[in-house]
Amino acid sequence: MRFTGGPVKQNGVARVKPSNPGRLPPTPEELLLLDGVARRFTQDRARKTFEALVEAAAQSFIEHGYDATGTPDIAERAGVSVGTFYRYFDDKKQVYLEVARRHLVTAYHEVMDRLTPERFAGKARHDTIAEAIDVMVSIMTAHPGMSRVFLEMTLRDPDVSALAKAFDDVARQRLATLVSTIAPPGMVPDPDATAFIIHLAAVECTNYLAGVRGEPPVSPERAKLALTAFIERALFGR
Repeated sequence: MRFTGGPVKQNGVARVKPSNPGRLPPTPEELLLLDGVARRFTQDRARKTFEALVEAAAQSFIEHGYDATGTPDIAERAGVSVGTFYRYFDDKKQVYLEVARRHLVTAYHEVMDRLTPERFAGKARHDTIAEAIDVMVSIMTAHPGMSRVFLEMTLRDPDVSALAKAFDDVARQRLATLVSTIAPPGMVPDPDATAFIIHLAAVECTNYLAGVRGEPPVSPERAKLALTAFIERALFGR
């Protein structure tokens, strides 16, 4: 659905009505920014309550997982009633999607905003790739509970899977554009496929290094060095 209709106020929150419900699926960009488009807070108190609920939900999901977390747990942690929770969210999954979206937005910008074409000039390209990998690993290891819950949810819930795919699609598109810009002429004949492989390798490697998929068979240092070398060779041939 595309959120282009007029806002409807409810409990200090202006919700934007979809102009064509049930017909057009959201674009990847719309999925990334869905909550920012769909909500307009008209009261500061409403905004603060919403943020408190999102933060409380994030901590509960990290500590207890998705299934063991209930809406009363989130409401109590946020210092509000269960009724107040339902003024802002339809159910537990809706607040989880917002928690996951914010986590993914942070990770996306922390990594992708570092990958600008000018940073790949000369020998700086090696350090740029290594830094991006370090950042990915640090994000995953800082919140392993969130990463594990998210991976599980992508396998069982279509809405979470769609959110993950939206971020993956946007990241790959941006990587493909970067590859086309920085790779020597003729070095990468298929930027889209190369971006897909690089993205997949980086995500799966960092998942392992964060313990999301179990104990890695090699040390983090060796894995990061190998991944850096792999990406550098794929883009520059050496």
